[in-house]
Amino acid sequence: MTAQILHSGFDDLRFTIKSEITPELRKELALAKAQAKEFGHDIELRFGDVLLSVTQKGGRTFNTHTGELGAVWMFQDPEDRIPNNPGITVDFRALGLATGGLDYAEQHFREVMAAMAIPYGEHQLRVSRVDFAVDILAPWFEPERIALVAPPGTKVIEYTGVDETVTQATGGRVTGLRAGNIDNRQLAIYDKRGEVIQKAKDGWLAIWNAERAACGQDPLDLSDRLTSQVWRFELRLGSKQLRDRFEMHSWSDVRERLGDAYHNALERLRYCVPTNDSNRARWPVHELWRLVEDTIMQDLSVHCIGVQPSDVIFANRTAKMRELDQQLLGLFVTRAAISDVPPDEFYDFMDQHIEALRRNSEEHPKTLEERLQKAGGKYRWK
Repeated sequence: MTAQILHSGFDDLRFTIKSEITPELRKELALAKAQAKEFGHDIELRFGDVLLSVTQKGGRTFNTHTGELGAVWMFQDPEDRIPNNPGITVDFRALGLATGGLDYAEQHFREVMAAMAIPYGEHQLRVSRVDFAVDILAPWFEPERIALVAPPGTKVIEYTGVDETVTQATGGRVTGLRAGNIDNRQLAIYDKRGEVIQKAKDGWLAIWNAERAACGQDPLDLSDRLTSQVWRFELRLGSKQLRDRFEMHSWSDVRERLGDAYHNALERLRYCVPTNDSNRARWPVHELWRLVEDTIMQDLSVHCIGVQPSDVIFANRTAKMRELDQQLLGLFVTRAAISDVPPDEFYDFMDQHIEALRRNSEEHPKTLEERLQKAGGKYRWK
């Protein structure tokens, strides 16, 4: 059966920044937000070449955006902060990512941050979500829940409409499947044609028809589902994968390791052809899933260095132990200097001081087990 890939690329990209807007910017945003509430429409602010639209939404944040090809920018109010929340969240728009990719998104990010004079360092960036989508023209296909093979315990949702989510189909044809959690790893397979029609997202039709034209084919007629049914396969990675398992934080981290994270995800989620074999792991991969796998890995091959989660964990653990050893040595040197220990007696001093530390540990009000558990809880190595 024939199938055609009409589009592949990033569909969502979200960063948070541990920084604050300046008092001057805060004043402008507060005034624009008040005006937006008064007049019932967005208020535009210009910063050089950057046009920022301020909405009336947001309780203790300033919700803004830079257009359909830009991003949604959410700024915490420095004078009314939500505790433990990042100062800035940037959620890039799907059409901008589809047409410009990662390069465009980073360029837009840096231009806007510079135009608004927001201070930040690379160490303050945190990538929290990345979605990659593949749109396939395959009118003959309809997703089956049983065909989706996921790790044990993965929640799978089947739905029959663009805005409807139920655990079982209700008689209509199945229009999508979703498996996993968005903060970890999630796969969504759904009727993109239906969404484009119902939500008037004609930009996607333009993207699809551009690919059709490049292949010398006629444009899609969305009124005829039997010739224009487009299915989207969207693999989403959240903070538990991006940051906790692959230690991605900044733009450079994403460029280096995102392909490795997606390769790992594709090994854990797949869409198969059900057989009589009771071992689902032996089911053959569906032809559309093979297309999705090949496309994602080809598109993201430039963002691979061949790292595995265990490699990242081992490297981080080793680096932390080395850092702590250096701190311990520095403390011993300082302690010896205060005690007027000469250099030739330093190592004997270290050996002798271990016994004093042991006595201090035994006299501590909390047990060693409690203290080790608390200290270990600060770090996640799995």
